Amino acid sequence: MSIFKRVLSKLSGLRSPKKSAGEADNNGSRHLTLARESLTELIDDSRLPPGVRESLAHDYAEVQAMLDKLEHGHLHIAAVGRVSTGKSSLLNALIGEARFASSPLHGETRHSSMAQWNEVSVGGVFLIDTPGLDEAGGEDRERIAREAAARADLVVFVLDGDITDTELQALRTIVETGRPVLVTLNKRDLYTANETESLLTAIRKKCAGLVPAQHVLAVAAEPRAQQVVQIDAAGNETVSSRERGPMIDELRLRLWEIVEAYGMTLVALNASLFAANLSDQVGRRILEARREIADRLVRTYCIGKGVAVAFNPVPVADLFAAAFIDVGMVMHLSRVYGLPLSRREAGSLVAVIAAEAAALMGTVWALHLLSSALKVSTLGLSTILTATAQGAIAWYSTYLVGRVAGEYLSKGKSWGDGGPKQVVSEILDSLSKESVLQEARRDIRERLGMAAG
Repeated sequence: MSIFKRVLSKLSGLRSPKKSAGEADNNGSRHLTLARESLTELIDDSRLPPGVRESLAHDYAEVQAMLDKLEHGHLHIAAVGRVSTGKSSLLNALIGEARFASSPLHGETRHSSMAQWNEVSVGGVFLIDTPGLDEAGGEDRERIAREAAARADLVVFVLDGDITDTELQALRTIVETGRPVLVTLNKRDLYTANETESLLTAIRKKCAGLVPAQHVLAVAAEPRAQQVVQIDAAGNETVSSRERGPMIDELRLRLWEIVEAYGMTLVALNASLFAANLSDQVGRRILEARREIADRLVRTYCIGKGVAVAFNPVPVADLFAAAFIDVGMVMHLSRVYGLPLSRREAGSLVAVIAAEAAALMGTVWALHLLSSALKVSTLGLSTILTATAQGAIAWYSTYLVGRVAGEYLSKGKSWGDGGPKQVVSEILDSLSKESVLQEARRDIRERLGMAAG
């Protein structure tokens, strides 16, 4: 069982923080150290190709913010939910003052905002308000809310009734990020005690497998004023209203327990999850950058081979030139992917690709040989007529070799379960032969200085 799952297991059965706080603090310190090391490695990674760090500038700024957060021992709790469920009011009730904007207007919260919660004795705990998940036309707000939840160490998912399918999907997305969640039914003052209990039962049933039943609570952040009827000695009735304070004691206690027992561990695990996710993103961007460089490299070799074959009237020399160029290209590609191949290894790889391709596209290779034979039979007089066509075939064959070799190298010099035949077949299926040949003829004509047509 992973560290994170063990912590979640403890959280689900948490009753008293004192019995495990010391152990959790020690573990939390170790986890914080590991998290700092992971984040620092991301910041200091010198292997990134040009442009990758720039393309992830926002994420690297988040890494620095994470490091600052770890340094100061801060823990973030985000309130997430639909518009007008009372997220802002709930956070205000926890803090004890109106720090977050709240009003009857639909979607008052436009941006994520943060305020410190001073009631908890460990570290610095900050409460984060987020825009509603369902604001009409508010795709950016939904993104902000999800990002805030992903950066938070603990999420309070706020409802104002039975959980809807849309809310359940949003909750599932948040749980999948690895953050512990408390589901809070707000506005309990709108329901009778029996109605509240029925709602909690329904919500717990729908959230089974996502959130422990004891982490589904009912609160009232801003309960309605209570109507008070007084009857005097003469039997006259006087109706007045009496303001009521927030009914959030159970939520406050549960948050205290979690923060005091597992605060540092949650912060460290969140930072580690963030570092792992960003590391995956960096890996994908590096691969994308290498593929872009590889594609430009392959096209350069395609033009070189196409022109060489088009100019050369000797068929045997065509074949030698083709092999020499393809081997050189594969060696160059291997350096782009950081997996250098010797000339012999590159030659063997080209031979495997060529053999599989020949079996799958005999017609193209037959056309190549026919063009070569035509050069010989006409003593070179047909070279001008056949040069572009034969050069295009050579361009195509090198492009295929380059694509297949790139796929092999991008997988760490592996063909995968299907072997080379499947890789060649999949790439052939993805190519439009006619459009590729048209592009090849255009490139070669431009290089030869011939008129397009």
